Amino acid sequence: MSAPHPARLALEDGSIFYGRAIGALGCSTGEVVFNTSMTGYQEILTDPSYAGQIVTMTYPEIGNYGVNAEDVESDRPYVAGFVVRELSRRSSNFRADGTLGDYLAQHGIVAIEGIDTRALVRTIRQHGALRGVISTESVEDETLVEQARQSPGLVGRDLVREVISDKIRPWEEPLHDWSRLAGDEATSRPSDGSPHVVALDFGMKHNIARHFASLGCRVTIVPGTTGPQEILSLRPDGIFLSNGPGDPEPVTYAIDTIRSLLGERPIFGICLGHQLLALACGAKTFKLKFGHRGANQPVRHLASGRVEITAQNHGFAVDASSLPPTLEVTHRHLNDDTIAGLRHRELPAFSVQYHPEASAGPHDSRYLFEQFFELMVANAG
Repeated sequence: MSAPHPARLALEDGSIFYGRAIGALGCSTGEVVFNTSMTGYQEILTDPSYAGQIVTMTYPEIGNYGVNAEDVESDRPYVAGFVVRELSRRSSNFRADGTLGDYLAQHGIVAIEGIDTRALVRTIRQHGALRGVISTESVEDETLVEQARQSPGLVGRDLVREVISDKIRPWEEPLHDWSRLAGDEATSRPSDGSPHVVALDFGMKHNIARHFASLGCRVTIVPGTTGPQEILSLRPDGIFLSNGPGDPEPVTYAIDTIRSLLGERPIFGICLGHQLLALACGAKTFKLKFGHRGANQPVRHLASGRVEITAQNHGFAVDASSLPPTLEVTHRHLNDDTIAGLRHRELPAFSVQYHPEASAGPHDSRYLFEQFFELMVANAG
């Protein structure tokens, strides 16, 4: 085995973390964030919502079950970089068809291991998400810090256009048989009379479309830049607003489209789609100090009092003080009381600020897909 290549992570506040390269060699900048999930790293890597971000995993060993082609959520990894305490070189899972280290290198992801991730997370929690750079190049530390400071942040930047496809495409793949372990019902086959979901892709994860297909829906995925008339020409029974990366406020074309579609068809939004729906209704959003990223985020469903453990990945949230009278809060995040769900009081539209489709779990919130299905059926015709 060859000697490990040195790597560094530099932050805009001047902090330097020294470690070893575990992915591609080179240099990559992004906003440094942390994710508290113990599993699901391949889902995280391939979630387009992580575009522009260097993701730090808080769990100390990552990669122990390898990677496989079935667990990807998009066409490729979208993270700007990856940080772990220790990379497992051995893939102890019969489903694995490769190691995480080889996967990172194959896809050109600059990554680092061997740093004190606890100290890094404390820095982010104290100062907020910071711009940073991972580098394997032989340059001065001060140069890397300046490079981090000069890198673009997320505020005011439209990252959606950087991750979406420009094609309209049908989706037919249902949930994998492994999902039965989470208690999912058998897949229903769509028919000509099945509800037709038109999904606006702002960086949508595959598992969202799989959920709709498994419910028996016909699914058509359209670019998030698609206008309202073209969407309605597809004769949808419901319109889905997907997750996606970055700041929602610069995505003005989507906000205008959603505003035009309100009341035309039932609407369901997840994560960025939740924020865009709120903006379309007149609310405002703000940047969280260090965001919510992980598979252990507690959310209270206000109507029932039930607490759901959810998967989340967002750095922005809807400003509660800006809500118009037409919007009602349905869910609250129990860690900081931010808005985790909304519904329109007069029109068939609702959204959540978390991921009920999360493949790696938890699966407490999968009922939301059925809720949308029922809303489409009730408003059919």
